[in-house]
Amino acid sequence: MTRVVLHIDRLVLRGVDPADAASFTAMLHAGLREHLATVTPEALAAAGNRLRLSSASLPVAADADAGVLAGGAATQIAARIAGRPAGAPP
Repeated sequence: MTRVVLHIDRLVLRGVDPADAASFTAMLHAGLREHLATVTPEALAAAGNRLRLSSASLPVAADADAGVLAGGAATQIAARIAGRPAGAPP
């Protein structure tokens, strides 16, 4: 079994209602778990340790809810961890 430990020290969300923070966090966690479950241990080993991941801005529609934003963020973060370019399919 491969164990992935991910610490997010800072996540900047511009334009997100603070009341959506808990919902966003729960959906981001679920999305990351789902995406990272599809990454092979070999891909994770090849990606190596990352001290810092910077992701491109995630453009979303003005009326997007926390779930849409969290899903997009989870996709980008998981892609970068797996060594794929941000926005690449899982």
